Amino acid sequence: MSRHQLIPSHPEPGPPADFSHAAGAGPPSRAALPVDAAGGAGDSWLPDSGDEVLLVTSSAVLRGEVERIVAAAGAQLRTAADAAGAGRHWDGAAAVLVGSDIRELPPRRRAPAVLVGLDGEGDSLWHLAAVLGAERVAVLPDAAAWLADHLSRSRSPGPGGLILGVTGGCGGAGATTAAIWIAQAAAGLGARVLLVDGDPWGGGLELALAAEEHPGLRWPDLSEARGSIDPVQLADSLPVAGGFSFLSWPASREQPVPVAATTTAGVLDAARRGYELVVVDIGRGAEPIHTFAWDCDRITMVVPAQLKAAVAAVRLLQEFPPVEASLLVRGKHGAALDGALIAEAIGLPVQGRVPELRGVPAAMESGRLLELGKRRSVRHFAASVLQMLGDGLPAGDLE
Repeated sequence: MSRHQLIPSHPEPGPPADFSHAAGAGPPSRAALPVDAAGGAGDSWLPDSGDEVLLVTSSAVLRGEVERIVAAAGAQLRTAADAAGAGRHWDGAAAVLVGSDIRELPPRRRAPAVLVGLDGEGDSLWHLAAVLGAERVAVLPDAAAWLADHLSRSRSPGPGGLILGVTGGCGGAGATTAAIWIAQAAAGLGARVLLVDGDPWGGGLELALAAEEHPGLRWPDLSEARGSIDPVQLADSLPVAGGFSFLSWPASREQPVPVAATTTAGVLDAARRGYELVVVDIGRGAEPIHTFAWDCDRITMVVPAQLKAAVAAVRLLQEFPPVEASLLVRGKHGAALDGALIAEAIGLPVQGRVPELRGVPAAMESGRLLELGKRRSVRHFAASVLQMLGDGLPAGDLE
């Protein structure tokens, strides 16, 4: 499930010249579209391909907003006022959009692609999306350009990579270490990998990689990006360490430059199209989870083998989007609180065990984590995680 907050329909001019596609002025105005007597868009703009978008809402305002967006995407719109009326068209639609006024879905149907709501409805949209299982959220009218672009691309999807979020169940759990080792192992198998720093207050992922001087863009360089980011240009512009690309916050004393959620969503979308695996080192807390976790296909939580850590992890789990999640237990075999007890306490399966290495804190301080990543125990840990990700990555022996 991905959270996309949404590219304004009239983005500001002048994004970084080498980064964004032309963002355009968003969908054409309603007056520019032919309208039939019933108030819907006329047949002259409807394609013959049968690419039908289903909108489920009883809101005339939402219906009007979505009509012109779907027109801009070159698709055909079918509307239904409620779940009962939508059921027979649901499975045949290229994409299903559900309005914020809908509270239940037809039984045994796939999750809607996007929950659409209106500016001013606040955080209730995200909670409703989680309840309905919607993959994304679009707040209109600001999200009009993004939604049109999303519908256009979803009609002819290309190959896309997998986004794995890694977060710590408590402070100091070792999520950054685990994320680096996973990225390093996948790159060692020949996969195209991007490691993303999701915590602007974490001091900079580049420090742990000893890559502060590596040339390439950091998050502040992307803060003014607008529109759809070219995945090839993004990949060519990022620094590389350990065989994988990385996108870090700068390791400096300056206050982090704010990066809008729309920009973050655009970067992750481009990353998905440009890499086979994107590993996001998600910071702890509601804000980074809301910013990054909703774009992840899977999330794994690093939890030390301690009771207090398990309790903290349960609290954090309440902020997770409804995606597949698992645990990585950090500690030695035979710890007082074993993996089975932690899994039972938190309610997530254990996917692997992060090795407890004596030199990790010092390696983190001195930028030598990549050296430790070559150890047999670390490779074994990374293999357990990569096996979880399925067949989309190159196969190989990390043992």
